[in-house]
Amino acid sequence: MKARDRDTVSALRSTMAAIDNAEAVDTSAMVTGSPAIERSPVGVGAAEIERRALTEDQMAEIVRTEMADREAAARDYDRTGNTEHAELLRAQARAIAAVLSPAG
Repeated sequence: MKARDRDTVSALRSTMAAIDNAEAVDTSAMVTGSPAIERSPVGVGAAEIERRALTEDQMAEIVRTEMADREAAARDYDRTGNTEHAELLRAQARAIAAVLSPAG
């Protein structure tokens, strides 16, 4: 963000959103029952359900999928002659890859 590289920031935000979505509450685990108000939980946080906790491997898989999706879309754009957009997607995939396997 400090470098003001909008394309990299966009790719990383999109990837972080994909991870956040994967951590969303599993709706199949929700208790179903009467929607009557007298049976609803009361108090701050009473109806809160914990989000899923992903392992590092699961997060890495999401990141790899984000990279693969961009590479596939870039190939599609190349086929249609939109090489500028294809290169943008490849640059985003490289930025994501740099975060997945940081040097050091």
